[in-house]
Parts: sequence; structure tokens; C-alpha cells
Amino acid sequence: QVQLVESGGGLVQAGGSLRLSCAGSGRIFSGNTMGWYRQAPGKQRELVARMTSGGTTNYADSVKGRFTISRDNAKNTVFLQMNSLKPEDTAVYYCKMEQVYYSYWGQGTQVTVSS
Repeated sequence: QVQLVESGGGLVQAGGSLRLSCAGSGRIFSGNTMGWYRQAPGKQRELVARMTSGGTTNYADSVKGRFTISRDNAKNTVFLQMNSLKPEDTAVYYCKMEQVYYSYWGQGTQVTVSS
């Protein structure tokens, strides 16, 4: 089993920055993919950014140039640096780990961007 614990959410004004962290523990293998998804009220959960252990990244078009994903493989931790935040970035942000045939989710952290 794998546990993921997110931190770093909060309330910020438009144009501000936040940094999310997600620490994984448990039965973790190398070669996994870690990423961030978000879900706004009334909307489906969507990919924000994901990164393989080898460093390959994918970003949603809406966050390219503003958000940066990074990870520390030795600590099974993934980060999301969010700059130039917009009110439409308001959502619950979830960490996800994919390894072998399984996916694991964190409990989510709220990000609220005020205009």
C-alpha cells in the first residue's frame, strides 16, 4: 500500500504563488509517475502536471509557463510550484502516484485564488 500526503495549499491573491508538496510512503517502486490533478466545484478532475521518475513531464495547456513540477526521487516527493495564480486555478489539488498496475491518490489540498 502507498500513502500520499499533500501540503501547501491555502488562500492567495491573484498573481501570487503557492508551492504544493506531496510525500509518498509505503511500498513504492522505482519507475513510477507522480503528478498533480485538480477538481473545481461542479467540474471533473483534470490533469495539472505529471512527471516520471526519469524526468519526463506533461502539463495542462492552462498552466504551461506558470506552474512547474519537480520531484525528489530519493524522498518519493513531488512538488508543484504555482506562479501567476488566477481565480480559475481555484480547486482541490490531488497528488497521484502511478506504479505498476496501480494508482494512488492523496486526500487533496484546497487552493483558493481571490480576485
